Amino acid sequence: MEVQGRIKLVGETKTFGNNGFRKRELVVTTEEQYPQHIMIEFVQDKCDLLNSYNVGQQVKVSINLRGREWVNPQGETKYFNSIQGWRIENMEMAQQQAPEMPPVPPMDAFEPADDVKKDDFDDLPF
Repeated sequence: MEVQGRIKLVGETKTFGNNGFRKRELVVTTEEQYPQHIMIEFVQDKCDLLNSYNVGQQVKVSINLRGREWVNPQGETKYFNSIQGWRIENMEMAQQQAPEMPPVPPMDAFEPADDVKKDDFDDLPF
């Protein structure tokens, strides 16, 4: 899945526990009729992907939806969802580097094929 929009926030990398688990948050605001502020988590080595991104840049983020189940001490089961990013692309750079399509001449610029013979349509070798 992908989320596209402008970066609203690039969080600092946070480290948790003795095992060195790292997490970094990114907030992307979608550009649609009703903009959404989507918080995306980048974990472990993916935190470094955000180093070259700044607030205001237009990006496309590849994401995975994650879900967890947790049973609290009272025995109640709770469910949690998260959005985890694994790739990010600068859309402004992609638009600048995209090759443009060559212009296509209008249809009336082509000559009609009047010399086509009925037998020529069945010339395929298979």
